Amino acid sequence: MKIGIASDHRGFKLKEQIKSYFTNTDIEMIDYGTNSEESTDYPDYAFKVSEAVRDKKVDFGVAICGSGIGISIACNKVKGIRCAKVDSIDDVIATRKDNDANVLAFSEKIPIEAAIEFVNTFIHTSCSLEEKHVRRRNKIKNYEEQL
Repeated sequence: MKIGIASDHRGFKLKEQIKSYFTNTDIEMIDYGTNSEESTDYPDYAFKVSEAVRDKKVDFGVAICGSGIGISIACNKVKGIRCAKVDSIDDVIATRKDNDANVLAFSEKIPIEAAIEFVNTFIHTSCSLEEKHVRRRNKIKNYEEQL
């Protein structure tokens, strides 16, 4: 499995820790930047990782910034992306099951242990095929296609 990961300067340290954790696993982490703690703009990296998900270069995306909010908003501007900013493992499970999210966003302030748990849970949770969730996801997809 390939996971795209991106951050702004504030998320850089956590991004590097997550990549390090997954180094000797069956998960390949593709880094879409940034590459330092020098100030940068989160939309640049949100677009890169989201386009990789959209273009099926990676299976899922992970995006990190100071709060997780800005980068999630930018990710969602890429057609076909369903990015959720999460704060708990319950959020992670719900967004995969109910929303079939394909990009996960969170704050650089969460502990590395939680970040790893979020990523592992995200990539190993299947989306629900329950009719109400499929119907709701299709409404979002159909609306997006009209834009």
